[in-house]
This record gives sequence, structure tokens and C-alpha cells, in this order.
Amino acid sequence: MTIINLRDYYPWYKQDEFVEVSDEVAAELITGKRYEKAYERRVQYNKAQYSLDAEDGIEASSLACSCDAPEAVFDMMEQHCGLCRALNSLPEIQGRRVEAHYLLGASIQEIAEAEGTGERRIRKSIGLGLEGLKKYLKIFS
Repeated sequence: MTIINLRDYYPWYKQDEFVEVSDEVAAELITGKRYEKAYERRVQYNKAQYSLDAEDGIEASSLACSCDAPEAVFDMMEQHCGLCRALNSLPEIQGRRVEAHYLLGASIQEIAEAEGTGERRIRKSIGLGLEGLKKYLKIFS
């Protein structure tokens, strides 16, 4: 058994939260973390670099997406934390399916194949999850 800190793996944990997991789970978490870092390096390496004096509009559009204002960053962080809290309020299976479909971009068919269940069950679970999110966000907004 290995003790891990959930804050290292999940962004919505703001304080240290230690749990004991099996060695296989710990190895998978470490592998996932390494995969994410490798992906970030690949994206950075392959990202196109543009000159700020090219004046073809690409720079203006990329700068328009950037939000350096502290208020905007704080608002985005608050929205992210609210969404994480809302997802955590759902039953585990519904939360996992809503996250996979809407945040990770997995299709309903992919989720069904990964879980070994039918697409109808996945659709129903996601629908119930969205209803739960609406209720949670309506109450706490």
C-alpha cells in the first residue's frame, strides 16, 4: 500500500489530503502524471511561434484570448472551483460520466465501451447528472 496526496493529482483539492491506495493504483497515477507532462512538453515544442510585428491578425487573436487581468483570472478560478464542487456533489458514476463526456470530450459510445455497458444507460446517467448539476448550481449560485 502507498500513501498519496490527492492534491498532487486533482486541482480542486486546496489542502493536503492523504489516502492509502494499492501499489497498482499509485503506479497508474504516476504514469498518468508522466503522460500529462510529456503531452505538455509536446504541445509546447510543436506550438507555432509568431512574431508580434507580422500584422496578419494571428497575434491579435491570440492576445485577445489571453486574460492577464487578476479579476478575470480570479473569476475563472471561482467558476472552475464551483464546477468541481458541483461535479463532486453528484454520485461517483454520474460525475465520472458527465466529466468524461463534457470536459474530456469522450463520446457516449466510447464511455459505454470503456465501462462495458449500454449507450442508453450512459445517456440516462449523463442526463440525471446534468439535472443534478442544475439543482446544485441553482441552490449555491
